[in-house]
Amino acid sequence: MLIESDSVERRARVHAALGEPVRLRIVDALTLGDVSPQELERLVGMPSNLLAHHLKTLVDAGVVTRSRSEADRRRTYLRLVPEAVAGLQVSPRVVASRVVFVCTRNTARSQLAEALWRQHSQVPAASAGTDPAARVHPKAVAVARRHGLRLPPSGTAHVSDVVVEGDLVIAVCDNAHESMAVEAARWHWSVPDPVPVGTDEAFESAFADIDRRIDRLAPMLTVATGMS
Repeated sequence: MLIESDSVERRARVHAALGEPVRLRIVDALTLGDVSPQELERLVGMPSNLLAHHLKTLVDAGVVTRSRSEADRRRTYLRLVPEAVAGLQVSPRVVASRVVFVCTRNTARSQLAEALWRQHSQVPAASAGTDPAARVHPKAVAVARRHGLRLPPSGTAHVSDVVVEGDLVIAVCDNAHESMAVEAARWHWSVPDPVPVGTDEAFESAFADIDRRIDRLAPMLTVATGMS
């Protein structure tokens, strides 16, 4: 049996990058969401100069990628490449009474996330916006329908009317993450906004990104005691 040399070399880079406890802690911190370098400093308790060294190693190995915030273009977010570490992670166990997905207008990404979550998990879910519009975006309704899901066209809500104690809040856009109080935005998924692009492909891309993330998270989450 012949194993392609580029595959061997790629896996060797990944194993070498992860052969350091600090970098494993970084990977664990990125398992459930995207974070800025400043947020990661607080999560792992490490000064920025040392963190930068470890991040460069992970980026060079293809374990972590960087993207620019759609809200504050000066800010970057770090994102784990799950395929690079498949089979090497210890999945955390998370307990929550409900998952609430939040974006700015509550018209596309958060709505799609809620619908997808209901398909993947028995843990209750809801969605909301920091500045909700009156209606769900028609292309979000359409992409959901193409995948056998239903979105209520007028079912938008403000985050303050939805989130309660015990909820696991996941901001699925940069604007929402950066505008909410830090303690409220428990996790962050930096999913590009399909609305400004406005094409079916952009909405399909957002749908696929959210679907992959939920597929990874749902098995880790357990409903809090006393909830159905």
